[in-house]
Amino acid sequence: MGTPDFAVPSLEFLIYSSHDLLCVITQPDRVRGRGRKKMSPPVKVTALEAGIKVLQPEKVNDEEVINILNELEPDIIIVVAYGQILSENILSIPKKGCINVHASLLPKYRGAAPIQWAIINGEKETGITTMLMDKGMDTGDILLQGKVEILPGETAGSLHDKLSILGANILKQTIEQIEHGGLKPIKQDHTKATYAPMLKKTDGLIKWDKEADDIHNLVRGTNPWPGSYTFLNRRQLKIHKTEVYDSNACKGEPGQILSFEKDKGILVSCKRGVILISSVQPPGKREMNAWDYVLGYPVNIGSNFS
Repeated sequence: MGTPDFAVPSLEFLIYSSHDLLCVITQPDRVRGRGRKKMSPPVKVTALEAGIKVLQPEKVNDEEVINILNELEPDIIIVVAYGQILSENILSIPKKGCINVHASLLPKYRGAAPIQWAIINGEKETGITTMLMDKGMDTGDILLQGKVEILPGETAGSLHDKLSILGANILKQTIEQIEHGGLKPIKQDHTKATYAPMLKKTDGLIKWDKEADDIHNLVRGTNPWPGSYTFLNRRQLKIHKTEVYDSNACKGEPGQILSFEKDKGILVSCKRGVILISSVQPPGKREMNAWDYVLGYPVNIGSNFS
């Protein structure tokens, strides 16, 4: 069970492994994009190309789906970013349980957006956890974990891609160890749990009364979605890339444009520190270098982002 690009490497591992892949369950096709065309989930596309049976129920917990799964008698159900919560009726079907591939080092960052929140919160590392699913939200026993470093310029997009590959590798190791009977599940320490709720577009609004490091982390963690933004002269401006120019300086008031760096961008004061905005997107335009934006738009030193 899976839906987006993140789940594809795990599915490809299963397709090319020696295991008998009985079927793939994914979300229904959805209308997406500016053209409002109906698009198939990446998992569906990959499965059909490999000749695997695909089911796309609106509600996975419907009796019809449960009956199909009971007839298939799976040993294991693998769940990777599926997008629906499984009932206990489904969790009890496979002989060896339902295994989830989750993009964090549980019990940290339970929930829908662990990749984004790890960056937003300034974490230096994150990883993948495989776990035995129970009725809770990412509360099941841990099977295996693998770690990755979060690099200084890492975005949610680049980290997503790294973790999707790691997820497939950790899943492979998990299944191999289950086959050989050498894997002992470990209970999560629920007192150490943190949460990563789904992001909203409004979560991308930059609050300039934060420190430069915090703002830089927000821009990285919301790239590519929902994206960070601010306002200048009452017009929204998307902020795609930033750098921490100075972590400790206290110049001007938060959000104030301090100066321009030729061919680089805009220096802005924060509650603590100075940030360099290097890539922006004005309303109705494409992403552009912030220096080009300065040359083509009414941007003045001393003005304030809000």
